[in-house]
Amino acid sequence: MNAITAAESLELAPQQERMPQPLSVAANSHTGIMLSLMDRGASLEQIEKMMDLVERNEKREAEKAYNEALAAFKSLNIKIVKRKVVDFETQKGRTTYKHAELDDVVQAVGPGLSEHGFAWSWKTKQDGGSITVACVLRHKLGHSEQVSLSAGADASGGKNGIQAVISTTTYLQRHTLKQICGVAEAGEGNDGAGGPTGPDIPDALLASAREAAMGGWKSLSKYIAGITEKERIQLGPESDNLKRAAKDADAHKEKQA
Repeated sequence: MNAITAAESLELAPQQERMPQPLSVAANSHTGIMLSLMDRGASLEQIEKMMDLVERNEKREAEKAYNEALAAFKSLNIKIVKRKVVDFETQKGRTTYKHAELDDVVQAVGPGLSEHGFAWSWKTKQDGGSITVACVLRHKLGHSEQVSLSAGADASGGKNGIQAVISTTTYLQRHTLKQICGVAEAGEGNDGAGGPTGPDIPDALLASAREAAMGGWKSLSKYIAGITEKERIQLGPESDNLKRAAKDADAHKEKQA
């Protein structure tokens, strides 16, 4: 007797109606819990209360996992490399400093965040002259947190409208990512007289402010009074250095008198 192939056996077998296979539902899933409660005769109100309890418990566990993963991430030796060089000449001398760019921050924190189950994204909103960027950090179990920063468009250096918006957006993305991760560039903040300053201060504004400070306290006060509120805010991180430079200039004048 010749052997019957699999295809021939299917042809010889009587056609039977194929019954759909039941879907496999995990017992600990929302659907699985709900079906289990229904099988036990639970009322709709009881099911709703139980599902609410389950969801709240899942949120607590997700937040706990987020905090534990973030703590593990912060134990890493994160180093943000400053590659961007700012170098310009003023009438009083040359100013040079370095700062990190957005790519430097992403390269520094990205691998560690991914390793511990995190992903991040930015949301941008523009309202009139103000640009707001929110950095959202999400953990794989569902919990997320975010930080937001706002600033005006950076029109310094002859930028057009789009360039001004992109400059501010990139700056805010960099700083919100650092804030949500709890990391900072080495030496970030006030590094003392002559030290590097935050890149949010336009080069031309910083140069003119330092030049005014070299003329003494009266010169600096007159300069500050003549600039806009936005420019005064931008100069905020450098205010101590400017005041110190103005006082030193006055002291030098007194010695020369």
